[in-house]
Amino acid sequence: MNRLIPLLLAASPAFAEEPVIEDVAVTRTAPETYRFSVTIRHPDTGWDHYADGWRVLDMDGNELGLRMLFHPHENEQPFTRSLDGVRIPAGTEQVQVQARDLPAGWNAGTTVVDLP
Repeated sequence: MNRLIPLLLAASPAFAEEPVIEDVAVTRTAPETYRFSVTIRHPDTGWDHYADGWRVLDMDGNELGLRMLFHPHENEQPFTRSLDGVRIPAGTEQVQVQARDLPAGWNAGTTVVDLP
């Protein structure tokens, strides 16, 4: 059995690369309301492995906005997608942006962004 485990691991697909947030542009569109444009790079390989979303979190980890990505971007790397209408409480100076992929889920880390 101990010899079988390395063979099974070698035969499984490698999904080690997380989506990388390359840029976040933030625009204030109204009092306490923002537009986020997030540029992500990820080695999408098809429907079984692709960057499938990103979210805006406050500094305590509470979700403020979610942008779902509904298809792979195999031939469009990096790619930028936006989310309008993100409500952020007055006095907030920074937020976090976190990407995720299918099948691994949310990245362990986040990108901290200063609000304009």
